Amino acid sequence: MRFVNCNQENVTRLLREMKSRAKETDRQVSAIVGAILEDVQENGDEAVRRYERKFSGAYSDPFEVPEEELKKAFDLADERFKRAISNAASNIREYHEKQIVEGYEINRGNGAVVGQVVRGLDRIGIYVPCGTAAYPSTVLMNAIPAKLAGVGEIIMLTPPEVQEKANGTFGLSANPGILAAAYVAGVDRVFLAGGAQAIGAMAYGTEIIPAVDKIVGPGNIYVATAKKLVYGTVDIDMIAGPSEILIIADGTANPRFIAADLLSQAEHDPMSAAILLTTNREVAEKTLKQLEEQAAKLERYEIVSQSLENYGLILICASEDEMIDIANRIAPEHLEIMTADPMAVLPGIRNAGSVFCGSYSPEPLGDYYSGTNHVLPTMGTARFASPLGVHSFIKKMSYTFYTKEALEECREDVIAISEKEGLTAHGRAVSIRFENYLDGGMAARGGNEK
Repeated sequence: MRFVNCNQENVTRLLREMKSRAKETDRQVSAIVGAILEDVQENGDEAVRRYERKFSGAYSDPFEVPEEELKKAFDLADERFKRAISNAASNIREYHEKQIVEGYEINRGNGAVVGQVVRGLDRIGIYVPCGTAAYPSTVLMNAIPAKLAGVGEIIMLTPPEVQEKANGTFGLSANPGILAAAYVAGVDRVFLAGGAQAIGAMAYGTEIIPAVDKIVGPGNIYVATAKKLVYGTVDIDMIAGPSEILIIADGTANPRFIAADLLSQAEHDPMSAAILLTTNREVAEKTLKQLEEQAAKLERYEIVSQSLENYGLILICASEDEMIDIANRIAPEHLEIMTADPMAVLPGIRNAGSVFCGSYSPEPLGDYYSGTNHVLPTMGTARFASPLGVHSFIKKMSYTFYTKEALEECREDVIAISEKEGLTAHGRAVSIRFENYLDGGMAARGGNEK
């Protein structure tokens, strides 16, 4: 892990390296995924089965997991896990309830009424990966806000895995932890399919898997590319890049905690970024030593080592203000503030996906439990993007009602603007309602005038 002093050259290099991780998707991957999506659009379930067999060696038929299996998975889970996901779900629900918005209406008192209606999407699809690891937290973080938004139906797709049955035979099923989380979060239907073919099935619909209005959830490069390619046919949550954490620390910070938190993100993949900004050289040196000691004990040591070598950095800064300025320029996915008064630093932070304040607010707390959402903008997009939330699953519709008198009052203004834009038919659609004309004996009184 590199250790450098803060200067313009080093900061510029850091920003360039952070952005370089967002290179264009490999053309070969795009071509492969494009062909899969086209096949699924044309051939539906048959294509999904074919790709499941090709990539995983097996497929499930039928795809849908019986509804009772969700509750069964929860009931059979160990008590420690059941308590944990139930408590986490409660925290997530409490946090996101505050995000619920309602429509409004403005009555101008002269016969003019305008307003806005807020609707939950009709159906959304959650993709939950399951390979070397399973992600029940992904289910909670995506499904609970969607439920609160009033989404009509929530479906979930996850790759099948082989399960040994009581009689010694084998069958395909979803990961039981994922199913248990789906039950707690209120997912309506679960289907077994993974990869780009699963994204295509949700985007276009098949004989068994219904088409959705929005697809959310993480995945590998093929899943991410598929989401990017179907955007426009459906909405998506975001095009997520590699994970990242940035820590602001002064001389009061605990190097053991800092190192552990940096490693918690470095273990995701070799492209993950782990950065420490500190005003204290001793903290920096001790953190570097802790990183070496703690990394050696981790199961994912090889990944951690590559991540720290590629995108790990300790930057010695001159002041707290300098640390805040650099953090805002990077706009990290996760930002931790380990200073004597972290809440005093928070007002200066403008660009971050999620902020963790104090030595006892490690980033994994937000990943799993505190209630804030862990689906966050990456690659500097926190400059303009927000975490997933209730707002991600709603749409807003405006409406207008004018009486004849109200339209007459503003007609000249509307006509004047339309003429300035050269769109005279727009103005004509207003003026025609106040012209006297003879057309088949009709007078210009018609319509709902009141």
